[in-house]
Amino acid sequence: MIFKLQRKTDLALSALRCLGAAQDNRLTGVELADAIETTMSFLPQVMAPLLRSGWVVSERGPGGGYLLAPDSPPPTLYDVIEVTEGPTINGRCVLRDAPCPGDDACQIHFVADEARAVLIDGFRRIPAVETSRGFSE
Repeated sequence: MIFKLQRKTDLALSALRCLGAAQDNRLTGVELADAIETTMSFLPQVMAPLLRSGWVVSERGPGGGYLLAPDSPPPTLYDVIEVTEGPTINGRCVLRDAPCPGDDACQIHFVADEARAVLIDGFRRIPAVETSRGFSE
């Protein structure tokens, strides 16, 4: 069984951590791209799901940049995975890469479902960002 996240998810998590550690929780696009070791051309793809989810806001202009949304509840690791990867931690069979039909479940269906539930529960307990606003890992 392989569990692998996309690079975009890793970068999104890094971006949240960098914004949480930044003075005033704000970084310009150039600063953020440099901090998370990505390009300015890829940064919008990393930030788009975080902006849509309301965890991050983007401000234009000389004093602008990316910052954590001030009134947004802190996302968990699971939340970030879901918005960047899509519903990847779902009921798909690890052997068939398709849903296991109820009457023809694979040999490991029930064990894999239990493992998936434990994994999801763990991801839901891990905050994705640490900030001066009191969020912590």
